[in-house]
Amino acid sequence: MKIGQIRFVTAVLLLSCFTCWAQGTHQAKRKIIIDQDAAGPAGTDQQSMLLLIQSPQTDVLGITVVTGDGWLKSEVAHTLRMLEIIGRTDIPVASGAEYPLVRRKLDTELWEQRYGSVTWLGAWTPKFYHSPDQVGDMPEGKSTTKAIDEDAAHFLVRMVHKYPHEVTIYAGGPMTNIALAISLDPEIVSLAKELAFMGASLNPQTTDPEFVNAPRHEFNIWFDPEAAHIVLRAPWKKIVCTPVDISVKTRMTNDLISRIKTSNTPSAQYIGKYSHLYGNFNYLWDELASLAWLDPSIITKKETRYLDVDLDRGADYGNMLTWTDSEKPKVEVQPVEIQVDLDTEKFYKMFVDLLSAPTPKTN
Repeated sequence: MKIGQIRFVTAVLLLSCFTCWAQGTHQAKRKIIIDQDAAGPAGTDQQSMLLLIQSPQTDVLGITVVTGDGWLKSEVAHTLRMLEIIGRTDIPVASGAEYPLVRRKLDTELWEQRYGSVTWLGAWTPKFYHSPDQVGDMPEGKSTTKAIDEDAAHFLVRMVHKYPHEVTIYAGGPMTNIALAISLDPEIVSLAKELAFMGASLNPQTTDPEFVNAPRHEFNIWFDPEAAHIVLRAPWKKIVCTPVDISVKTRMTNDLISRIKTSNTPSAQYIGKYSHLYGNFNYLWDELASLAWLDPSIITKKETRYLDVDLDRGADYGNMLTWTDSEKPKVEVQPVEIQVDLDTEKFYKMFVDLLSAPTPKTN
């Protein structure tokens, strides 16, 4: 074979290898289902979803919505509209649970009379309360697209079976949808790749009255404690938790918003127009959980604990129970990777960069 022919064959082989590598890279996108209480517009719920959607390394199989920070119908509407604005209506949205498994608004009001008021009641918060059948204000405009006909629990089951051992379930709100999916088909726990969630509170170092007075109280767990108990007791391959303790080390600021909205991309303009500060409630709760999943290197310290939820109907109902390995109960509990500290500057840079970036092309 002549030198020219050898060079030609070598070039063809190199091109073929590069093509295979590129295809493999594309196929290696990390599959995730976002289970979220999706209040909006913008805010921690919508922004955390945007971060996952904006990442070129993710394949968002769908968004399953659950009542939490807002009512289900309102959250679905805000989510559909956000996807329209950024041009990602290819991502299916499934409506989930409208109420917790057991907890009810009236019971909670009676509980508050005995044990004191709760700072954040989500959809039940009197200042923001409206009927669950109402969508409420939509400053970003009404959505024209619809949620899929399949409910959230069945969607979760179907997707995990379709892509066994590949799907991360990301939980940014109460765990009602996931608990229902487990009840429908317990096998999804072993078939899922992992569970990553924002929730739980252990011993946050903060002057925030919400946690100074009740360091084990955290809304996502508290709103549906029975669901959290079901999910946290299930034998997942891996559970990663972004607790209040690390979330309170972050802040949404006007500077971050200003840096993002200098970009003309759909995501940046959405954040620039609709994101604003909420008094003392400016922690980047769910955003940290999203970015820590995308790039675990932003977490500089972590530890393993075993978690459960207090289901006794007393003052601590819905509070976190935690143990180290040597102290855990004899009944089965699961190890959970707890995020303790972070590289704040790296986190903020990722936050700004992803929300400023162009919307990735659909798969």
